Amino acid sequence: MTSQDAPPRRRPPVGLQTRGKAFWRASVADFDFSTAETALLEEACRCLDRLDLLAATIAQLGAMVTGSQGQPVVNPALTEARGQ
Repeated sequence: MTSQDAPPRRRPPVGLQTRGKAFWRASVADFDFSTAETALLEEACRCLDRLDLLAATIAQLGAMVTGSQGQPVVNPALTEARGQ
């Protein structure tokens, strides 16, 4: 068996948070992933967790924040969330 054919990990990777773990568990319960697909799944789970963190930041600070010159600017967390 080559490393590409190795069975994926069934347990969530260390460091995943609530939504990332839930998505991991639901995904591995329903599908068999190759090694490459498992790596992509892990990144998708981490992305979900980052989106939750960014959403919490946006909820706390709002869509607009104060810029360096005291002007209102779009919260950088919105830009980062869009990038995710």
